[in-house]
Amino acid sequence: MSNRREFIKNTTLLASSIGLSPSMVMSACQKNGKLRTAHVGVGNMGLEDLKAISSHSLVEVTALCDVDSRFLNAAHALFPNAKTYSDYRVMLKEMKKEIDAVVVSTPDHTHAPASMMAMDMGKAVYCQKPLTHHVTEARAMRKIAEKKNLVTQMGIQVHSFYDYKLATQLIQAGIIGKVSKVHAWSPKNWGYDGAVPDGSDPVPEYLDWNLWLGTAKERPYKEGLYHPGNWRKLSDYGCGTLGDMGVHIFDTPYNALALDIPHTIKTECRAPNGYGFPENNVVTYDFPGTKYTTNEFQWIWYDGDGAPSSHKDLELPIAGESLPEQGAMFVGEKGNLLLPHFMELPKLIVGGNYKDLDLNIIDESIRPTGEPVRDYAEESKLHYHQFVDACLGKGECTAPFSYAARLTETILLGVIAGYFPNQTLHWNNEKSRFDEEEANKFLDVPYRKF
Repeated sequence: MSNRREFIKNTTLLASSIGLSPSMVMSACQKNGKLRTAHVGVGNMGLEDLKAISSHSLVEVTALCDVDSRFLNAAHALFPNAKTYSDYRVMLKEMKKEIDAVVVSTPDHTHAPASMMAMDMGKAVYCQKPLTHHVTEARAMRKIAEKKNLVTQMGIQVHSFYDYKLATQLIQAGIIGKVSKVHAWSPKNWGYDGAVPDGSDPVPEYLDWNLWLGTAKERPYKEGLYHPGNWRKLSDYGCGTLGDMGVHIFDTPYNALALDIPHTIKTECRAPNGYGFPENNVVTYDFPGTKYTTNEFQWIWYDGDGAPSSHKDLELPIAGESLPEQGAMFVGEKGNLLLPHFMELPKLIVGGNYKDLDLNIIDESIRPTGEPVRDYAEESKLHYHQFVDACLGKGECTAPFSYAARLTETILLGVIAGYFPNQTLHWNNEKSRFDEEEANKFLDVPYRKF
């Protein structure tokens, strides 16, 4: 397939002509009482996904795929009965009748190609965040998931954590009244302000560079620059700090305030260099109001060294007190709610002082009980197991692609605004286009044949 639009058009047309039900997944599972999973990408975060999914007693890891033989061999040592592959396309075609669900844990640029192929086959999909690398892909993945009625979940594990669910319930119960603004920040630097590197290095024997590039354009291999850890910094493969930490930290405000798609976006950053994302960004989104916000709502994101910028909304009650390294501040009519990232309770600030949280304002039927878990590895299993259970007909996912695609689209619009520093972009949600025509070329780029 040579073009994203062609790929998306063909897959979506097929989706509209075939209606599948989660009952088909359940029926397949009933044959052996297990959910048979295939995993695309099993190194680093992929290995964590693999371990967490497989910790469910009803999961049978059936197939493993990675372009790096070191990662693949390590995962295979844990699951010796699983079949191994280096090319996800080969795996999905050969294992189509032997798997029920696919977990995609690759660099961002491969999320949509692998997930769309799996969904086209009627498979449930768990895909790491951000859901896609481009806006057109997010809309296409949402469409095929809904047309085929597939079980889906985006890998934003903290979505299912106690503190984030509590913050959502408190905001929706009106603890600070209608919210006019949210500031969110991360000092991480998934940017690259340097020059495009010259030359190339020998490709290691353990890496299939062609398959790692996948649909991305051809580029010479450089040791330590792309694989395994720095691809997030580069526009061909990742989505910068906003596409990494922004998805996590924006998730709770987005969910709690029932936001949809912004109508304007502006990013303050250096001029684009055509290769890496800026190392420091301030992104301002303006959204239509909802029942939990004032008529107009603004979300401001800060990333890179020194983030966030000082602001009166971010002043804390105790002199000399520092903001959490990463987090979000809800600014409401009756006070503020600070939500650290992560595994800390939200903090209520009223009249310049901290106030105790009154959980009685939350409806008793949804009010959290017990104590929050303070073990990331254990609590994160909730999100993975929720996906497995949904595949087995027990409950639903809380971050399905119907939600995840909208959140991802919002994030990606901010990434695109970084190509037009200090310029306000206007997004037409109905037409799925910017009013500024020059920005529309970043919604979609060609797929390389590989």
